[in-house]
Formats: sequence, C-alpha cells, structure tokens
Amino acid sequence: MDLGLTDRVYVLTGATRGLGLAAARELVAAGARVVVSGRDKDTVAAAAAALGPRAHGLTADNADPDAAGRLVAAARDAFGRFDGVLVSVGGPPAGLAADNTEEQWRAAFETVFLGAVRLARAAAAELAEGGVIGFVLSASVHEPIPGLTISNSLRPGLAGFAKSLSVELGPRGVRVVGLLPGRIDTDRVRELDALTGDQEAARARNAAAIPLGRYGRPEEFGRVAAFLLSPAASYLTGVMLPVDGGLRRGF
Repeated sequence: MDLGLTDRVYVLTGATRGLGLAAARELVAAGARVVVSGRDKDTVAAAAAALGPRAHGLTADNADPDAAGRLVAAARDAFGRFDGVLVSVGGPPAGLAADNTEEQWRAAFETVFLGAVRLARAAAAELAEGGVIGFVLSASVHEPIPGLTISNSLRPGLAGFAKSLSVELGPRGVRVVGLLPGRIDTDRVRELDALTGDQEAARARNAAAIPLGRYGRPEEFGRVAAFLLSPAASYLTGVMLPVDGGLRRGF
C-alpha cells in the first residue's frame, strides 16, 4: 500500500528517541522528509544523522515560545514545504498529587501542554488542504495511570484541544489526530517500570493485562503514526487512536 508520503515534509518534536524517533524512521522509510527536534544538541544531531539525508535536526525546547515558529520555518528552509507536525514530548515527572511540586507542575504545563498548543497553532496557520497535526498523547486520556498524576491531568486536556481543533480546521481540509500509546517498550516505559522497585515483575504484571500479552515495539507505534499522518488516512480526523495491544477495554 502506497501511503502517499513521498517527498512530504513533517516536523516531529521529541524525536531523538522513543516514540518520536520511531515515527520519524517510518516516515523516512516511506519516502517522507522530516525535521526532528529535541532539547539536546548532540542527540538531535545523532538522530538526524542516523535517519539520513531526508532528515534535518533542530535543537528546540517546546517550552520556548519561539520554538514553534522556528520549527515550521526549518521545514520550509530545509526542504521547501511543510505538510504536517507530530507533537511528542517526554513524559512529565512521575508522582502522586501530594508529591509533585508546583515547579514540576508549571514546567510540565509549559512543555507538555502549552508548548504543544503553540506548535499546533503555528502549524494550523501555515498548513494547506491535506495538512495534518498529530499529537502523541497517552492511554491516560481515557483512564488515569497510577503514579502519573501530572500526565493524567495534562494529556486529557490536550485531547480535548485536539478534538476542538479538528472541528475548526476540518472545513479547510486540515486534519487533527491523536495517538494514545499504551505499554510500548521505550526507555520511558522501562524507567516507569523500574520506579516500582522491581522492573521485571512490573513488566510481567503489565504485559499480563494486555490482551496481546506483550509490550508493543516502537516500530509498531511508528507505523501507525506514519499512516495517520499520511494522505492514506485522508478521511480520519478528530480521532484518538489507542496503540496499546488491546489494553483499553472500551470501544
């Protein structure tokens, strides 16, 4: 199946590792060109180099109010066009409501929530018909994850923003989609398992709750992301798609 991605250009934030990098790999493999960003100059350079000549790296912090404009401009400067964005950021600090500090809340809001909103708005102002705005969110959009109070609070809010934006941009032919990863085998998920004090036991317990009986592989998530961003998904907008091996029991 041809996804229609050849020479399309996408911006992916938080794409130096994990789910963002997995999505970038699949987009490039399908013929797209990508601008990948992250906060560390060296990891950005390494990720872009590993992706090859169809990738351009830009050091950017989503919390920076100027980052959104710089990222969109980088796509046009590097590759001459801009077709969409996939907003992904590292997870905020783990903790219970009584544990997280006000500074952690403020920093997470700036990066996870407001940074994503800024980038989506900047993209919306530049995208033409056929463009797409994607958000990497979390299974916590539907059900809180124990020990992740900040994430549980911010991700559903972004899902609501994405749904609202999809209605506003639909008449222009610009789509808005969300991906809700469950237990995908990334550094972040391994770190969360380790916080329980017994990483292997946590992994076994979590995998047993997944109908497919295992954690997802990053490339499995990446392929779903590439499809949702592609012209092949041209009649999908406003959806929040679980990528979780069946973990979510609702429809």
